[in-house]
Amino acid sequence: MALRIIFMGTPEFSVPTLVSLAEAGHEIVAVYTQPPRPGGRRGLDLQKSPVHQAAEKLGIPVFTPVNFKEPAERAAFCALDADVAVVVAYGLLLPEEVLGGTRLGAYNGHASLLPRWRGAAPIQRAIMAGDRESGIMVMKMDKGLDTGPVALTRKVEIAHDMTAGELHDWLSRIGAEAMAEAMAKLEAGDLPLAPQASEGVLYAAKIDKGETRIGFSRDAHEVHNHIRGLAPFPGAWFEVEINGKPERVKVLGSTLAEGQGRPGEVLDDHLTVACGKGAVRLTRLQRAGGKPLATTEFLRGTPIPRGMVLA
Repeated sequence: MALRIIFMGTPEFSVPTLVSLAEAGHEIVAVYTQPPRPGGRRGLDLQKSPVHQAAEKLGIPVFTPVNFKEPAERAAFCALDADVAVVVAYGLLLPEEVLGGTRLGAYNGHASLLPRWRGAAPIQRAIMAGDRESGIMVMKMDKGLDTGPVALTRKVEIAHDMTAGELHDWLSRIGAEAMAEAMAKLEAGDLPLAPQASEGVLYAAKIDKGETRIGFSRDAHEVHNHIRGLAPFPGAWFEVEINGKPERVKVLGSTLAEGQGRPGEVLDDHLTVACGKGAVRLTRLQRAGGKPLATTEFLRGTPIPRGMVLA
């Protein structure tokens, strides 16, 4: 028999898991996602989350509570009489009544190798720290922050120039496969759980806008990891004078390079920039209001000459 599943998720990252569970033949009795948010060019239109839109296409009832503080919201969840809740990047804290509101509990697909990078931004933090591997862990949720026992693990290698966006997309696909496998084992009564290690705990704090500016005085490896860890969103940036006015430029791609000079100094005609130690070549950039461009194309419209110092 298929499982009766409540799916809880919000961003694009979660959508493949929802689709995978539906295609596996499980009965998705309801989808919970965050409420529509202001969006559009002027921010005046309410936009449904990617999971909300996917659920509607699949004909699944959608619920968008602001939180679960109201007893009526918790009671409505429990009244769905589901076997299990599957949670992937939902974005709301779940009270114990909800975690225990299904027959088999709640299982989370988390994008890190727990206990490393518990919390909100595991993909970005792993790359910013220079980690060489990441992965997906399916764990049974408890009242702690990503502290529950692990049911299934899938590891991936992080390539030297891989961005957070590329790792995000890869883990989204792997996460869908892993959760489908975990739910098949749960349905068969064969999903063993193992406690997380007590050592190696790190927390992946939400990315703050104040940490997005590039500090070229740092080691080139750190600058490179900072850039790719924030690409494509929110984007690491530097400031440069264009047409006599200071302007922020986002850097969406980089690679390590040879060279030395003052931190921030442009060393050649290909946007190789000196760091505190070593250098990085900026490979993809975006001006405010513009589209992302490869460096060669970017420099045609926005000259940044050799010798200029980026701040």
